[in-house]
Amino acid sequence: MLMRPHISYLLRSMLNGISQVFLQRHLGCGLLVLVAIGLHDLALLAGTVLGLLSGTFTAWRLGYPRDDIETGLYGYNASLLGILITLMLGLAPLACLLTILSGAISTPVQHHLLRRMRERRSLPGFTLPFVLLGWLAMGVCGVLEAVVEARVPEHQLDGWGALGGILKGLGQVLFLPDPLAGLFLLAALLLADRNAAVWTLCGSAVGIFVALLAGASEPSALAGLAGYNPALAALALSQVHRSALAPALGIGLAIIFRLCFDQLGLPPLTMPFILACWAVTLGTRQYQRQGEWQPS
Repeated sequence: MLMRPHISYLLRSMLNGISQVFLQRHLGCGLLVLVAIGLHDLALLAGTVLGLLSGTFTAWRLGYPRDDIETGLYGYNASLLGILITLMLGLAPLACLLTILSGAISTPVQHHLLRRMRERRSLPGFTLPFVLLGWLAMGVCGVLEAVVEARVPEHQLDGWGALGGILKGLGQVLFLPDPLAGLFLLAALLLADRNAAVWTLCGSAVGIFVALLAGASEPSALAGLAGYNPALAALALSQVHRSALAPALGIGLAIIFRLCFDQLGLPPLTMPFILACWAVTLGTRQYQRQGEWQPS
């Protein structure tokens, strides 16, 4: 007979789940991420928690491995969906229902991606369930332009200047165009992994400055919209590669893929980050195969 999940187990799973947005399993990191969201917007915090509960509880009910649930692997996609849907619709009953449904659907999708990665060495899914379901939710709600506009501040410059823009690049991972939120997220990463924090900051900085050099408007660039995908790519690749080359390539590719999505007129969400990591991973595997095939 199935037992109810213990409160402490559920709490650990949820805190790890939100920290997994930044590829960390760290309770303190997760707590600071929630604080960052709550300081910016309590409604977004409520949507985040609802998504976390939906994804985590669904995984428990489906009998997925306990370690995966507690590590937070079924929480981060659902939490991002909760933030996105709340950003679009607020905390209306329809938004809560969509958050619960999308969080629940993301769980078996994530389970399938994890199984393929472990059994067949398929590419990691990262935030792919969030991207696919996020696009679907945005299409159903018909507010694609409204979401984009909501993330761009009215003023061209603020007191934080370039540093504020870089911190906003971290915040935009969670749709938070706020340097204070970015500062809390940086503190969360520093608490969990200093190397990851440095690479994330570098990715955001490069993405924003390249956007400015390429002629992007100051409001768009300094809102962090060009920074969050390179930041995530640098973070993810620095976790699995000792060389600085891989995260550096990831930063460049994430910028290029972001430009492609801009040309298509499709909200990129975190897809440029995913594509950049896939490209570097495939390139690394091909290089390793060629090294194995060389005659001794």
